[in-house]
Amino acid sequence: MLRKLLPMLAVLLLVTPAWAGKLEDIRQRGVLRVGVSLGGEPVGFRDDRNAPAGYDVDVAKRLADKLGVRVEYTDVSGDARVSMLVSGQIDVAVANLTATAERAKTIAFTIPYNRAGLRVIVQKSAGINQLSDLAGKRVVVGRSTTGEVFLRQAVPGAKLVHTDSFAPDGVLLLVQRRVDAGIEDSSMMDYLASVYPTLKILPDLYSNAPIAIGLAQGDLEFLRWLNGFVADYIKSGAYEANYRKWWGRDAAVPALSAG
Repeated sequence: MLRKLLPMLAVLLLVTPAWAGKLEDIRQRGVLRVGVSLGGEPVGFRDDRNAPAGYDVDVAKRLADKLGVRVEYTDVSGDARVSMLVSGQIDVAVANLTATAERAKTIAFTIPYNRAGLRVIVQKSAGINQLSDLAGKRVVVGRSTTGEVFLRQAVPGAKLVHTDSFAPDGVLLLVQRRVDAGIEDSSMMDYLASVYPTLKILPDLYSNAPIAIGLAQGDLEFLRWLNGFVADYIKSGAYEANYRKWWGRDAAVPALSAG
C-alpha cells in the first residue's frame, strides 16, 4: 500500500506550490505588478517628476502596502488592461476599469472601489447641444471602452475616431479641433472643459458604472482577499478621503457598498 501511495505523494508535492496561488506568489516575489491607466487627471497621470500619480495610483499603493510588498506600475489602457491580466503580465488592474458583463467572461472583478459616469465633450462651435446631434460628427473614443460601446448603441450614425489613449491622443485631437466631440469618464471631461475655453460638456451623465479591480479568473482565494481589501478601503474612510483628495473637498462622493 505504501509503495502505491508514494507516487501520489510525489505528485502532490510537485503541484502544492501552485495551490498557494497568486497571493503567495506576490509575497514571495516581493512585488505587486499593477496595471494603471495614466491617461489623465485625476484618475491616473504622471506628475512633474514623471512619476505615476492620481486616485487609482493611491489605491494601488495602498494595496501593495497591505500585502507588504513594493508596487510596480505598468501603464495600460483600452483592451490591454484585459489582455495583460489574461497573459499574466500584471497581477491586478487598478486602471479605471468598468466591470461589465462582457469583460466578466474573460476576467474577474472585485466589488467596486469607485463609480464613474460617461460624459460627452464638444466643440462649442460644432452646434452640438444634445446626444442625437452627434450623428454625422467625428467623435473621439477610447478603443474597447464603455464609451465606444455606448455610442455605437446610442448614436450609430456618429463617426467614431479611435485612440488607444484618450489622454494625450484624444485630448490633442479635441484641442486641435480635428474632431467635433469626445466621450470619456466625467472626471476627465469636466476637467478638460474647465481648462479649454473652446470646449463644453453636454449636461447629461450617460452611465453610473462600477469601477473595480480586475484580476485573472480562477483564483478564488486572491479574489476574496481583494474583496476584503476593497471593503476595508470603503469602511475605514480611506475611500472618501482619497476621493476628496483628487476631486475636491466639496465633491459629491459616489455611494459604495462594502459588500
